[in-house]
Amino acid sequence: MKIVIRADASTWIGSGHIMRCLALSDSLKFFGHQVSFSSIPQPGDMIDLIKERGYSVLPLSSPKSINPPKHDADYLGWLLRSVHQDADDFLQHVTQADIIIVDHYGIDYQWHEKVRAQLNCKIVAIDDLVRKHSADLIIDSTISRCSNEYQPHFKIITGSTYALLNKQFSQARELALNRKPPKQIINVLVSMGGIDKENVTLKILKAMIGNIHASVKITVLLSPRAPHYHTVADFCALYTSITHIDFSPNIADLMLSHDVAIGAPGTSAAERACLGLPSIIIPQAENQQENSKQLQLNKAAICIEIDQIQSKFLAAFDELILNWLSFYDANIKLCDGLGIYRATREIQKLYSASLLELKNATLSDISLIYEWQQHPNTRKHALNTSIPTWEEHKLWMTNKLKSLTDKFYLIKDVKNNIPVGAIRLDREKPSNYVISIFIAPKYYGSSYANEALRILDTIHPNIFIHAVVKPENIASQKLFEKSNYLRISENKFLRPPIIK
Repeated sequence: MKIVIRADASTWIGSGHIMRCLALSDSLKFFGHQVSFSSIPQPGDMIDLIKERGYSVLPLSSPKSINPPKHDADYLGWLLRSVHQDADDFLQHVTQADIIIVDHYGIDYQWHEKVRAQLNCKIVAIDDLVRKHSADLIIDSTISRCSNEYQPHFKIITGSTYALLNKQFSQARELALNRKPPKQIINVLVSMGGIDKENVTLKILKAMIGNIHASVKITVLLSPRAPHYHTVADFCALYTSITHIDFSPNIADLMLSHDVAIGAPGTSAAERACLGLPSIIIPQAENQQENSKQLQLNKAAICIEIDQIQSKFLAAFDELILNWLSFYDANIKLCDGLGIYRATREIQKLYSASLLELKNATLSDISLIYEWQQHPNTRKHALNTSIPTWEEHKLWMTNKLKSLTDKFYLIKDVKNNIPVGAIRLDREKPSNYVISIFIAPKYYGSSYANEALRILDTIHPNIFIHAVVKPENIASQKLFEKSNYLRISENKFLRPPIIK
């Protein structure tokens, strides 16, 4: 499909919208789609970076004079012109597309309707503000966001399950699941976004220097696009305990090499959560308040306001270190880093409806799974043929559902809205999982298992999946062969990562 992304970056918008769209575009491109961007040239626009990442950019008309937004919630000011003017300009440059993805607080339902009518395309809106849309799909990855907060006329996917993090994070998470609390040296990452127009970074550094233990080592990530870049760089150069970097090719690995972080509660909050990185969050804009609230409710971060840095930062830092493990656990539960693949699948479904869905199993499914597992044919092909008691099964599945490392899915027939089977992924070691799949007895002989494995490839393309199948289980042997699993031995199959 031909997909065009309408998003901007600037010194007041920041870089977050473009960065999450780049993550999404990489995933869409991997799965065979043609992706380009459409942006307004302006200070801090990131157009060169988009091109460096291999995407063409359709530059929209830049206004002769640029008036900064009146305040941080002046989202129409971000657009630099009216919604209708932007839509007309966009349609001058884009004459054909299957899907338009919009990630812009200044663009609303009027833009969607005008562009859809002209191009006869699908519209995907990436949003955080629960606004009125006219989109075929709405993606809002705000932590704990519920779909019923939006108008129920469209397909809506919400919550950090759909956080648009680049593929580095799902890979790094496999190592993060084995994280341990810091012992002697405490490595702190300070990253307040690509712009940090309020110079929060310098305020944090001044609060820390001379007031924290010598065992604390600080890394500052701040790009040359930031208006206070040189001031911060000069300050960092005065202290051996501070390392300043202006770019990291792999943010996930950078986060993984640190024990705690200080940052904003935007997209980077989901990145830190994915890696279990305890953090102090400092909101810089109105649109970050809901994420900030949810991070605190989930006990995943400590929040202080900009004007509280001098008075409250040190106490917050001490609390973070003292309760590191608790903050780690809370973060790791919030986001698994696979949202980019889930969102990609939902976008693809706009033109190719799926017969099946993989839904996370819940406590209410325990009885159904037990019923299926008791069936003689299910036990016959299981590696453990003994039938568990109800209490044994209930305890086992309850623990499985609590696991932070394993995955347990119910396979659902979408058309008939009925469960037809289950898939488990049990983690053996980092990036290596053992698969267990079974179809409900009444659906033996269907194609459900083949389709379920295909969906699994879309959601989990980044890991090694091992299958152990009895030689006499001919149907399952053929299933894994047909699904492009490599035969390792008489009873073992392997699906390597399909995305690097």
